[in-house]
Parts: sequence; C-alpha cells; structure tokens
Amino acid sequence: MGQRRAAGSGAESTAVRWRRDIHRHPETGFTEFRTASLTAGRLADLGWEVRTGRDAISQDHRLGVPDAAELDAAYRRAAGSGADERYLPSLRGGNTAVVATLHGPRPGPAVGLRADIDALPIVESRDGSHLPERAGFRSVHDGVMHACGHDGHIGMAVELAERLTARPPSAGSVTLFFQPAEEGGRGARAMVPTGVADGIDLLVAVHLGLGLPTGTMASSLDGLLANSKLRAVFRGVSSHASLAPHEGRNALLGAAAATLAVHGLPRIPGHETRVAVGRISGGTSSNIVPDRAEVLLETRADEGAVNEDLEARARTALRGAAEMYGLTVDIELIGGVTTARADRPAVELVEASAAALGLRPVTASAENGVASDDATAFMRRVQEGGGSASYVGLGASLAAPHHTPRFDFDEAALPLGVGLLEEIVRGAARSPAVRDRIRE
Repeated sequence: MGQRRAAGSGAESTAVRWRRDIHRHPETGFTEFRTASLTAGRLADLGWEVRTGRDAISQDHRLGVPDAAELDAAYRRAAGSGADERYLPSLRGGNTAVVATLHGPRPGPAVGLRADIDALPIVESRDGSHLPERAGFRSVHDGVMHACGHDGHIGMAVELAERLTARPPSAGSVTLFFQPAEEGGRGARAMVPTGVADGIDLLVAVHLGLGLPTGTMASSLDGLLANSKLRAVFRGVSSHASLAPHEGRNALLGAAAATLAVHGLPRIPGHETRVAVGRISGGTSSNIVPDRAEVLLETRADEGAVNEDLEARARTALRGAAEMYGLTVDIELIGGVTTARADRPAVELVEASAAALGLRPVTASAENGVASDDATAFMRRVQEGGGSASYVGLGASLAAPHHTPRFDFDEAALPLGVGLLEEIVRGAARSPAVRDRIRE
C-alpha cells in the first residue's frame, strides 16, 4: 500500500512534513489563522512577494463568516500553537487568504496555482489502522479534520515554492493562491474581487484523490457543479407542549416540513442536479414547543442558470413550510460556486507536463466530477481576462472516501504532485510561444 511506503521513505520531504503538521492542526473556513500565517511566513522567508489579509481577500464579498466569538477563539488557539506572529495580526477577523508571487529573470507567462487550506467539521477516526492515528498526526482539535486532501495541497505548494526559489522559472512569474473556506464555496469568490488573479495567463487548480489511483492524472474535470448553500432560520412561538400546545407555533415542525419539501424537489431532465439538507436543529426539551429551528441546505446543478432555478424553488419550499405552521423564516446565502470548463491550451500543457513525469492520463467520469469547488471563481476570472485555466485531478489512492472520518490519501502522490506543478510552471516559461498560445 502506498501509504505505508510513504510513511517511511517519504516522511522527510517538505510536502509530507507540512501535510502532517497541517493535518494535526486543522482549521475550518475563515479560521485558518495558524495555517495561513505559517504559509505566509515560509514563503516570505524564501523571498517571495507575499500578500495577506485584506490585501488578498475582500471582507465585503465573504459569505458564512463565523461570529466574532468563534473567530477570536480560533485566533487565540492559533497564537498558542505555533502560528507565525509576523503575519497572524493581518489575518484577524477571518481574513485568512495568502497570495505569494515569484518573478523569473525575464518577461513571460504569469502562472497561477490554487491551494485550498481549510478543514471540515468532522470527528477524525481513532481506529489503529488509520494512518494519522498510527503515525501520530491525527487532529488535535476534536470535531475538526482535514478530510478532503487540502493539507496535501498545502504541502505540495510549499515544497514547490522551495524548488522554484532554488531554481526560478526562466521567464514569467508564478503566483500561489492559498485560499481559505473552499468548503462551502466562500473563499475564492472573496479573493477574486481584490484583483489578485488579474493578469494571470494560466490558472491551474489540482485536487488529490477524487477516486483516481496514485500515478494517474485527469487533465480536466469539467463536471464541477454550481452550488448554493443556504441557512434558513425558522421562528415561532414557545409554549407548554401539554398545557397549551395550541398557543405555540412549532418552529421545528416547520423546519422538518421544509426538509421533506426540499428533498421532494423534482430533478430537471437533461441536467445533473442535487439537493441536500445537511443539518436541522432546534428546540430545548420534549415538553416545550420550540420557537426556533435552523436548517442548513444546498442545491447543485451542472449549469449556473439551472442551479439558480433550483435555489429559487428551495427558497419557495422554505417559505411555504413557514407559512403552513404560522412561522417566519430568514433565508441567508452562506456559500456559492459557479461552473467552469477547462481551456484546451491549459489542458495540453498539463498533459505534456504529466507525460514528462510518467503519470498515466485518465478520463474523468461522473464519479470524479459531481462535486463543486470554488476554484471555478479563479478560473472564470482568468478566462474573462483572456487567459486559460484547468481543474486537474491528481490520483491518490484513498483509505476511505472524501468527507468521512477515516479519509486519508496515499502520501506517495505528494512528490508526483509537486513534480507536476513544477513541470507546468517550467513548461509555461520554456517557450516564447506559450504565452500567446494560452491566451488565444
């Protein structure tokens, strides 16, 4: 098994070392204070131009930001667990984006690479067969876990930065986007308005795993879905559940009815669509009619317009359930992702880079492409500016599926990923014709 090999011979590489440290200290969206500060500090020490905080992310475009108490608690925790104090203050308030740029000696293509940095609210497995538990880098924060591979993305980007510092690209520039809050579709959409991706000729986002075995690579995953994430808060009237139930207005019943209504929305012929209620909560006791309940839900579709229609239907279902039980409901958009398709010049460069490393090309299937990723916001911005982009799947055999307590990936994929990214950067700089080609 690749993981057992990597746990030995590969454990000293920068990518593995960083991956394991970040895995042990996971942070959810907009609370990635330790992760972002350490990343910024390392890139600055290597001599890269570094932008952090409000220079890299727009406060006004963020969605679903944790409340002040949660942000302050996460900030203090990061300060006490090895965060880089030089950059930590700039991240305060949930402005946890980092952008780092290295310039080559001559003009040439501007290459941008995205690495997402957030973790998930999942309790990590303590099973002895789970590599992070066995090797001592299981999450130290109970209820938070890197269960999607973002820790590996960070490790690859940092090792790539070290390689490029030691031997800069012959022409052009490379920019690393360390993006917060990918889960929920919140980080990239808030970074793009700052202009950090403007002028990029080639944008590549690489994601580990996705059902692809180690040693393989899908040069473009065009099945990424548009996504809307909603929070609905139902408010009613509290009363005694036995003595005066007729005086109450049960918010939890409205939330339950809304959950069933959302899951009853029809599929749309000819399109990939998804709806899901991920959390419903409310009430305090069995003998009290609950006056408040909350529902977290999402819609997804393979076209932006289709998802907009699906989201509108979901909102109607939420309002209808509230009216049926005499409630009010506040509906808030807390995350959103668009779709994007790869450009042929970008795909060709990725494929040539993979071939140079001996990675086996595979064609993405529905198994790999029915999730969402807000890297599409970067892709769209670059494409609108005349550049090319692709979202790449890098094979990494999995111990368990994404977003589950036993998720883990084959660390043998990390050096392959670093090599692929390096070859993409150097391939873009190698030929004077590349810039013209990728901006056709």
